Amino acid sequence: MRTVLKQSLRWAATISLVSALTAMALSASSNTLLRGVSWSGGLLVVLLIIAIGVVFDMLGIAATAAREAPFHSMAAKKVPGARHAIGIIRRADQFSNFCNDVVGDISGILSGAAAFTVVTGLIVTFHLDESRWWVEMMMVAIISALTVGGKALGKTVSIRYANEIIFRVGQLFYFLEKRFHIRLFDVKNNKKRKRKRGVVHAPRSN
Repeated sequence: MRTVLKQSLRWAATISLVSALTAMALSASSNTLLRGVSWSGGLLVVLLIIAIGVVFDMLGIAATAAREAPFHSMAAKKVPGARHAIGIIRRADQFSNFCNDVVGDISGILSGAAAFTVVTGLIVTFHLDESRWWVEMMMVAIISALTVGGKALGKTVSIRYANEIIFRVGQLFYFLEKRFHIRLFDVKNNKKRKRKRGVVHAPRSN
């Protein structure tokens, strides 16, 4: 119990730091993309943020729905990405926490902030000062519908094709490890050689 609690606290501290850094990176990226763009360009940024949230939500769900057994034979044959897929499934709680909670929640916050820029651009361009509340309401409705609908569709796909999705992610992690030496969710073979019982080795002859 103490070991599990210690590991949980360590992961909570790590993911909190990762969340802060991810939020800063995504916020800076969205602000850069929104700077000086028209309302139509801002709308594309909002759609991109929503798409990122939906995709990562799919990855998190696929990690919890995937089965480990099919990847063992692939790993034995040294198929690239199989070991990483096993690592993702074994740590599905951490992987889904990052994908669903960190990226998903941050995407929701940023899409709302970006929507404010789009609403302001629409009001200035089409002189809709008197209808500001209506424009804001419609934008919130559109973002909510796209987010919820996209995640609903993504859940169906990610559950049905969980192993295929995780295998592709494993291949991506394999590529990052081989090309850039970035190791993510790898499974090491820790088997140690053991002497067989009842076998007596003859002494070395000089």
